[in-house]
Amino acid sequence: MTNVKFVHILRRFVPPYKGQMALNIFFNILSTLLSLFSFAAIIPVLRILFGLTTSDVTWIKMSSVNGLQETISAVRNNLYCLLNDQIALRGAGTVLFWLGLFLVLMTGLKCLAAWLANYYMVPIRTGVLRDLRKQLYDKVLSLPMGYFTQARRGDVISRMTNDVNEVEASIMSTLDILFKNPIMIIVYLTTLLIISWQLTLFVMALLPIAIFFIGRIGRSLKRASTKGQEQNAEILSSIDETLLGLRVVKGFNAQDKLRTRFDKLINATRATFNRINRRYYLAHPLSEFLGTALIAVILWFGGILILSDHATIDASTFIYYLVIFYSIINPAKDLSKASYGIRRGMASLERIDAILDTESTIKEPEQPQTFTPSTFHQGITFDHVSFHYQPDREVLTDINLVVPKGKTIALVGQSGSGKTTLTDLVPRFYDPVSGTVQIDGTDIRCFTTHDLRALMGIVCQEPILFNDTVYNNITFGVDTTQPAPNGMTWQQAVELAARIANAHQFIVDMPEGYDTVIGDRGSRLSGGQRQRLSIARAILKNPPILILDEATSALDSESEKLVQEALEHLMKDRTTLVVAHRLSTIKHADLICVMHEGRIVERGTHEYLYALGGYYTKLVDMQS
Repeated sequence: MTNVKFVHILRRFVPPYKGQMALNIFFNILSTLLSLFSFAAIIPVLRILFGLTTSDVTWIKMSSVNGLQETISAVRNNLYCLLNDQIALRGAGTVLFWLGLFLVLMTGLKCLAAWLANYYMVPIRTGVLRDLRKQLYDKVLSLPMGYFTQARRGDVISRMTNDVNEVEASIMSTLDILFKNPIMIIVYLTTLLIISWQLTLFVMALLPIAIFFIGRIGRSLKRASTKGQEQNAEILSSIDETLLGLRVVKGFNAQDKLRTRFDKLINATRATFNRINRRYYLAHPLSEFLGTALIAVILWFGGILILSDHATIDASTFIYYLVIFYSIINPAKDLSKASYGIRRGMASLERIDAILDTESTIKEPEQPQTFTPSTFHQGITFDHVSFHYQPDREVLTDINLVVPKGKTIALVGQSGSGKTTLTDLVPRFYDPVSGTVQIDGTDIRCFTTHDLRALMGIVCQEPILFNDTVYNNITFGVDTTQPAPNGMTWQQAVELAARIANAHQFIVDMPEGYDTVIGDRGSRLSGGQRQRLSIARAILKNPPILILDEATSALDSESEKLVQEALEHLMKDRTTLVVAHRLSTIKHADLICVMHEGRIVERGTHEYLYALGGYYTKLVDMQS
């Protein structure tokens, strides 16, 4: 299963880099072949040093030989003849000098080819990692809001950071090994078969034993790695919760309780990664031990072949055989170590794929209808709409509501009555379980989410701002590459939106005005200032439909007055859905709907509902 998934990830990401991959493979093959030529210089050197040159060998015509084995023997014989002639002509010392020069030249060319192979591997590694990050980020942006109500934010962040980093460290860093080492092993193994097929087959019969031990450790490593990444996600979630709730933690003197919980978590994670790393570091000594054991067996069996009456290999060739076989050991060790790393990385990759493979419940229409703000004429209709997050708990039940164009509809009621959920259906953050939400009589599922949301401006109870300049936060919802409205520059349009939102004065009082960076989530601003910036952002977008979700509930009286004035400017001549807890802010709404347990139980103007003496009257009296 792991190999299948790894091949799948390569097929998914590597094809854009097939040119670099082809060059990498070519230079890896060239490097391996050059290493064989450099090793081959050892045989004549040994023959000279050990006095194994003979004068009775004669040249063999290549045209008279048949078959691979005879061709190899003839080439070797003729090389010996050439060696003897050169020793007789120039002396053994001169021949050794030229053989050493040949060895240096071949090694230099081999190192150059190896560097070029790595040179073309670098853009593959970095490109694949970039593509994985981009796909993951794009997927998170495209997932429906319902996904994030079930998934923990810390776990999602962990998959986008820790797991991606683990993939980089464990899989991407071994790509060069996976592309290079199998080539080296195949070429070297083929050469060993040509030199002595009996000895090579004997060695290959012992390999399954080594593979068995390596595989056992690798499988246990993957299971432990999955658990370790899950624990890392829990740590990140705990840190995230602590930072967000630090005021409450200190206010309730709960530091010791959190310390105890965090210590327990990090100790469990430490124990898991102790097991992971101990098994991971077992790869190198285990493969080294098995390689040494194989060398010992080869020395024994090769010695028998050399000392036998019908020797198929001489001593100098046997040493060349050992050099090549030893050259296989390092690639094989790296490959086994890479296999451990891949198993660790695949655990993280499976967690990443859990996000990438998530099906979005918000489906785009196959043949969408075109819709623009200029074609919006009638209003919004909720037609027998029902919705639930869990099948056994209805959140909205049979909602029927018409929001005429240009009118303000307020939704009030106790917390949990379904007000925010109802407004979330309009921009398709969720789709109703039954019934339809319509704009101008057309089901909103017939429009693309991009076109639908282009109609809307949203101001939430908790202003969502970004660690950027004031200017960039206000222009967040518009395309500044297009001309600004009414012949203005974008700077003028932003300032006008800020003035309407009662935000211009405090902005120009800031150190760098509209170019001031406001900090994480707007932390350098007060609550009222953050809210007025979010209103300015909605004003600049100039949407025909406006959704206000308790936009003033968290503000003090002075800030509320300024924000309320800004909202009145924003709501003018727009189709507005207002979720309100402070009923004083929606007295002048065209229609007030009172929600209770997912149903609209009362509707009418403020005066009508208050005179009715029902749910709305109780809410007003409680706030009075």
